[in-house]
Amino acid sequence: MGHTTPPELPVQTPLNRHAPSDPSYPPGSSGRGSQTFTERFCPLPRPIITQHKPRNQSIQNQTMKKPLLSLVAVFSLAGAAFAVQTPDHKVLVLKNKDGAAILGYDTVAYFTDNKPAKGNPRFQSELEGAKYYFVSAEHKALFDANPAKYAPAYGGYCGYAASIDRLSPISPEWFQIIDGRLILQHNKKATDKFNADQKGNIMKADQNWPGLVIRNGSGDRTLVFTDKKGIALEGYDPISYFTAGKPMKGDPKIEATYNGALYHFASQEHRETFEKSPSKYAPAYGGYCGYAASVGKVRPANPLIWSIVDGQLIVQHTRGAAELWEKDVPGNKVKADKYWPLLIEAKAGKTDPVDSLLGKSVLNLAGIK
Repeated sequence: MGHTTPPELPVQTPLNRHAPSDPSYPPGSSGRGSQTFTERFCPLPRPIITQHKPRNQSIQNQTMKKPLLSLVAVFSLAGAAFAVQTPDHKVLVLKNKDGAAILGYDTVAYFTDNKPAKGNPRFQSELEGAKYYFVSAEHKALFDANPAKYAPAYGGYCGYAASIDRLSPISPEWFQIIDGRLILQHNKKATDKFNADQKGNIMKADQNWPGLVIRNGSGDRTLVFTDKKGIALEGYDPISYFTAGKPMKGDPKIEATYNGALYHFASQEHRETFEKSPSKYAPAYGGYCGYAASVGKVRPANPLIWSIVDGQLIVQHTRGAAELWEKDVPGNKVKADKYWPLLIEAKAGKTDPVDSLLGKSVLNLAGIK
C-alpha cells in the first residue's frame, strides 16, 4: 500500500543525472537531441504558402464559468488524482511518443518504494488514453484496483506549471507525495518554487487544472505526426508561424510536450506562449496533411508548406496538395474538420496510420453527413 509524505518533508532529489542540468524555470531544457525528417516527403522545392487571413482575427476565449466552477468543485473534492474528464469527454494526460505516462516510469513505485522506477511494458494498464508501465504484476494489480489513488495529479504534467496555468513536461526524478497525491515537477527550480508556497500553489493548480483540460484536452485517442524521436513539425517552432509569419527552427533544448509529441521553440518566450494554450498553436489535424484530411485520408505533411486558416496552423504534404486545398479553402476545411475525428478513431494506435497516395479512404464518406 502507498503512504503519505507530510508536506513538510523535503522533496526527493534526483537519483541520476539525466534530469535537465539547467535548473532555471520556466521549464524547457531537457537535454534531448533532435533529428529532423529526411526530404523524402517533398522532393520538389517547398514554397511557403501565403497565409489566409482568419475569418475571425481574434480567437474567442469562451467563458465557460459555470462548467469551470463545477469542475473545480468536483476536482477539489475528488483529490485530483485523475486527469479531469470534462462533460464532452476531454482528457489531458502527459504522454511520450509511445503513449506512455510518466515517461514509462511506474506510478505505483512512488508510493510503495518512495522512488522512481522504470516500468516494464510487459506489465501495463491503460487509463484515459495513456499507457502505464509497472515493474511487476503486483504493482499493476494495485493500480488496476484503485487507479485514482496512483495516477499522478494534473495528468502527470508539472505541478508548479499547473499552478501558473501552464502545461510543462516533467522529470520523473522530481516528485512529491502530498496528502496521498503524486505530484511531479519539471526540475529543481520548479520544485523549489512550488514548495515556497506549497499549500497556495496546490490550491492554484487545482483551480487551474479544469480550465487547462477544457482548453487543451482531447478524447482518449490522439493522432499526431512526429519523427522517430517523437518530434512534431520536424522541429520547427509552432509559435513562429503566428508571430514571425514564417517557420523557424526550434532549439531542442527548449521544448514542450503535448498529445504525446515534442515541440521545439526558438525562444523561452515562445515555449511559454505555447504552454499557456497548446491547442491554439499545435497544427490542425495532428500535423498531418490538411488536404488529405479533407478527402478522408491521413498523409504526412511538410512543415514548410503551410497556411493559417481561422487561427489554425495547417500544413500540407506537397505543393500539389496545397494547390488542391487552395481551390476551396472554406469547403475543404469544413470537410477536414468533419472527417478528422473519425480518422482518429480509425487510425489512432496503428503502427503506420498513413494512407497510400492512390488508396481509398477508410471512411465511408458517402454515409457521413
